[in-house]
Order: sequence, then structure tokens, then C-alpha cells
Amino acid sequence: MCGIVGIVSKEPVNQSLYDALIVLQHRGQDAAGIMTIENNMFNLRKANGLVRDVFHTRHMKRLTGNIGIGHCRYPTAGSSSSAEAQPFYVNSPYGIAFAHNGNLTNSHALQQDVFRIARRHINTTSDSEILLNIFAHELQNTAALKIKPDDIFKAVSKLHKKVSGAYAVVAAIIGHGLVAFRDPNGIRPLVLGKRQTENGDEFMVASESVALDTVGFKFVRDVAPGEAVYVTEEGKLFTKQCAKKPACHPCIFEFVYFARPDSSIDGISVYASRVNMGRRLGEKIKAEWHDKKIDVVIPIPETSMDVALQIATTLALPYRQGFVKNRYIGRTFIMPGQKMRRKSVRRKLNAIASEFKGKNVLLVDDSIVRGTTCEQIIEMARESGAKKVYFASAAPEIRFPNVYGIDMPSAVELIAYGREIDQIKDCIKADGLIFQDLDALVSAVSEENKNITTFETSVFDGKYITGDVDQHYLERIDKARGEASKKIPRKQAELTNLEMYNLDSE
Repeated sequence: MCGIVGIVSKEPVNQSLYDALIVLQHRGQDAAGIMTIENNMFNLRKANGLVRDVFHTRHMKRLTGNIGIGHCRYPTAGSSSSAEAQPFYVNSPYGIAFAHNGNLTNSHALQQDVFRIARRHINTTSDSEILLNIFAHELQNTAALKIKPDDIFKAVSKLHKKVSGAYAVVAAIIGHGLVAFRDPNGIRPLVLGKRQTENGDEFMVASESVALDTVGFKFVRDVAPGEAVYVTEEGKLFTKQCAKKPACHPCIFEFVYFARPDSSIDGISVYASRVNMGRRLGEKIKAEWHDKKIDVVIPIPETSMDVALQIATTLALPYRQGFVKNRYIGRTFIMPGQKMRRKSVRRKLNAIASEFKGKNVLLVDDSIVRGTTCEQIIEMARESGAKKVYFASAAPEIRFPNVYGIDMPSAVELIAYGREIDQIKDCIKADGLIFQDLDALVSAVSEENKNITTFETSVFDGKYITGDVDQHYLERIDKARGEASKKIPRKQAELTNLEMYNLDSE
């Protein structure tokens, strides 16, 4: 999962790109980068770390120009090396800067084709660099000295035919303008914004609508699955559907966990979808747990707060903030090593003992991945004096790894893999455990946009929307992840995780 942004403006874009990346920081804390264009030259700054740490005044002064793209990285395919930071760049044809959110499922075969057919060298383990070189190769085959919109669209159309997986892309082409496109299944989000000025129209694309709001662009619409957007240096907009059979299957985990509540994705308010999740889970709790005495509903900050409040309303129970979150600790489920994750939970949350003492509490979280976090939180609740601790998950059991841009662990590391709910309950030491049903989750999200009925839900049901993921593929990526983790020095891994934090989500 990453955050991307691109702007074509009538004035310098460096500050706007920075501000957009700040509000997209929740999508990736591993690395950040900005590339701008001025006088037919690229200006680049990228490095490991948070947006606020990567860009200093001296860097911003060098990022001149009215066209630019930005990226904040969350490592999936590839390593945490600074060489993997984006945007990437190739000098042929024209000069292309490129940033990508998602993950390709046929990257291994594509890399071989890039070398064999296009004679292009891939210098990192990032599938984003592969995607860039495929786009560059197709553009080189179709374009003349001066690019026309149809040249862009033909290149994207050919790319769609070759590439499988999830990808939302933004690119800047020297002397021409900004390009953005989205995979034919619409797994990863991408929005288009516009701002009218005295000097003409300005355009912006970004992973989430909140980025548009922050820098003063008006939301126009979501970029459609398979669609390409081209904005010239002069600010003229061209769009075209470049896939033969596009279909909108957004990743449902965007709504459960990753996206900010103040964003809208594919016509669906993230906040409203979480309220709906809470209502439906509350109704399930009311129907199935009528024999349990619950005194108070307490969310595990922060993504689950909207869900928990609606559960409390549905059950007519008090809602309380029982935990205080330290915002400067990163997501625990992507940390390398169980010991590091367990320590991080205690750094991340502190209990307010008075909200637990002598009470039967219902803790609410957005999901359960490894179970490390919720086991520790349940232990904290008991230490604070809770009589009984019940646990509710706004998402169903996560039984399968994600291959479309969320670095979830291999199946054997998932607490729900091969276990029934009672076994999971015993593992996390809860007095009761309840999960949202998948049908209810899909209904909760699609309730906000009746035109979308099918989502990418592979982590729950093992059905991979691209149709090219089998057990052999999953075993291969498990092996690759294991080998990559062994190559990261211990000191580097610790620094990476201690420097990570999340502004909005757990």
C-alpha cells in the first residue's frame, strides 16, 4: 500500500505535493519522494523515512517547477532499501518519472520479458520499476517525437494486456505532461481533481480524495478502472478507457482499515461505510450474544472508533475511550519479528484503568491479522481490572495473504488460518470473540454505492480477482518474503520500525 499524487499547475507544485503526501502518510511510512519538472529537467528528492523527515527546506527549494509527482512508500514487493524509494525514472523515451501503488502478480514473467524483448535492465527488486519500463517500452513503440494523447492511450492499452495485479499509477513525461491510470479491476484507488484559476485549469490525481481537499482542488470523479488520464503541460485534459473489459472491484480492506475516514473511494464514503459496519456487527452481537452481560464498548484506536460507536448505539450501551494511543509507533503487523511486535503494542497503547475496573468490556478492532496486538490488548484490559473481556472484529477472519499491495504475512502466520473461532478466541485469551460476516461487510460498504457489488475480498475468502493466483504462487512469494527478511540487517530493521508512525490508522 502506497500513496501517490500528481499535479499540473500554473505555479510551483512542491508545497502542494508535500502537503498531499502528509495527508497520505497513513498509506506508507517507509519512504517518500517528490519529482518536479522545470526547464526540461527533472528535480528529485527521495529517501527512507516519513515525509516530514525526508523533505527539508533545502530540498524543497530545489524542487522547482509547475508539474510534479509524489509518493509515500509502504514496502510490499521489494525491500526496505532506499533504492526502492519512488518516484523511479527512465531517460528513454523522452524521460519519464513514475510512481505506483499496488502490486503485480506476474512480475517475475514481466521482468524476463522486459529484458528479453525490450532490452531493459531492472535495477531493484521493485515491481514498480518493472511497470515503469513496460510503460516506457510501449510508449517508445507507439510515439513519435511529439506525443499525442492517442500515443499515451495506446501504450496504456498494451500495458493492460500484459500486466496482472493491482496498480494505480502517476507519471510525469519531460516536455509533455502528466499521465495517470488504474488497473482494469480498479483494485487500488485513484481520484481526479480540478482547480480553476485566472491563468487556466489545473489538475491533480491522488490515491484518496482527502489529498485534493487539503491542497484546494475540487473532486471531479474517481479515475475509472482501466482508464488513463493525460494532462498536457498547458493544462489540457484527455481521458480514455484503455481496457477491453473493465470492472470495478475495489479492495474492501481500504474501507476496513487503510483509507482515511474523510476520504471517498469509488463513490463510497469511508466513514459512512465504517458506520454501516458497526451497525451490522452490532445487530449480530445483539442476536448471538443476548446471554452475555456487557457493560461498556471500547474501541482499539483509531480505525475502529467509528465502528465501535455505532455498535454501542445499536446495543444501547455506553461508549468509552479506554486506550490512549501513542501516534509515533508504526503498524505492528508489518514489523519483522514477533518480539519487536509485542514490545511495540505496549509502546503504542496505554489503558485508562478506571474505564475497565470491575466491568465486562467489549473491545472492538477493525480486524485481526496475526493476533499479537489483540492478545496483548486483552491482557492490558485484564491488568486494568476488567472482569470479562469480549472482542469484536469489524472484518471477517483473515485466512489468506494479500497479493495486491498489502504486506500481510504468509497464511501460516495468520491467526485465523486453519482455526475455528473458538480456537482463535483461546489463542487471544478472550472471554468471547465475534467476527463480522463477509456478506455483511460487503453489504455495509456497497450500501453507499449500489453500483458496486463485488469487491476484492481475497484475504477473507481466498478468491483472487485477477484469476492468476494459485497455491504455487503463494508458496513462491512466501519464500521470497522469507529470503528478503533475512537480508535486512537487525539494526536497519529496528530503525525502520521505530521511525514509522501512522497519523490516522492503527
